[in-house]
Amino acid sequence: MKYRRVGKSGLRVSEISLGSWLTYGGSVEKELAKKCISTALDNGINFIDSAEIYAHGEAEKVIGDFFSQGQYDRKDYVISSKVFWPFNDQDVNRWGLGRKNIRNAIEGTLKRLQMDHVDIYYMHRYDYTTPLKETMMILDDLIHEGKIHYWGTSVWTAAQLERANAIAKEYGLHKPMVEQPMYNMLFRHIELEIMPVAKTHGMGFTVWSPLAQGILTGKYNNGVPKGSRGDNMDMVKNRLTEELLGKTRKLSQLAKQHDLKLNQLALAWILRRPEISSTITGASKPEQVLENIKASEVVLEDALWKEIELVLDNAPQWPETYAPNVYFKDIMR
Repeated sequence: MKYRRVGKSGLRVSEISLGSWLTYGGSVEKELAKKCISTALDNGINFIDSAEIYAHGEAEKVIGDFFSQGQYDRKDYVISSKVFWPFNDQDVNRWGLGRKNIRNAIEGTLKRLQMDHVDIYYMHRYDYTTPLKETMMILDDLIHEGKIHYWGTSVWTAAQLERANAIAKEYGLHKPMVEQPMYNMLFRHIELEIMPVAKTHGMGFTVWSPLAQGILTGKYNNGVPKGSRGDNMDMVKNRLTEELLGKTRKLSQLAKQHDLKLNQLALAWILRRPEISSTITGASKPEQVLENIKASEVVLEDALWKEIELVLDNAPQWPETYAPNVYFKDIMR
């Protein structure tokens, strides 16, 4: 396993990390989830990502229970969580990036994790209803209190990142050190503005959905397996267009020609960029963890790189229009 700095901070994370969205505390049985985590840590992964909204806090509980057993020293690992989405329907203040919600959310997260701090605390979307300065002041407080070490953003626009860094400079506050966007072979929008802006301000990237919700494993190349996300989840179903799958099949052939699996090729493609600190992978089985980890050893030769770019030329975006705050209107109803 190789390790990279998170932007210009002193924090180092494994190139391949383990995420808990849609898996731990939900679709994956608890003991199997813990086996995935131990397999990851035993093979060099030092970064585990979560959020309070994942399985409504249950994902954090799985991680907390795992470390509470004492076999692995929490101090040796980087643990992250996130805040933004509504946590309950009863409290109108229990969502967003206001001071009250962030304070309540971090206390709940630390209780579920059974830890006294998280290493990275992400703002899980941008909050248009709260002054950004208010958000950054409470985050600065939490850093001084030792409850978080760094704060980051997730799915923020280039303009929003610029504003956050400007406020940090103006008021002497801790600035965001990392952005967590969607990024994969089929979805490259961050290369246009977000990546250059973040790089300018010394921010790193920990990217999610590196395998495009399983599409870049090749599992849908010959149809939709029963019980898969493509069978059960509209957000994946709607992306399984013939144009997109045609490119995925070509990428699968390229991977096979170079004795690689498609998921390893897709992860190595992301890691080709020095701006990337880590790529967050999901796994429901220990075997998947081991397969993903192998991507850290892959070096794309120039010839293969050119072949990949030929396949990806004019690669389709997701069928739906991507907007960082596309769900915000639902919260404001």
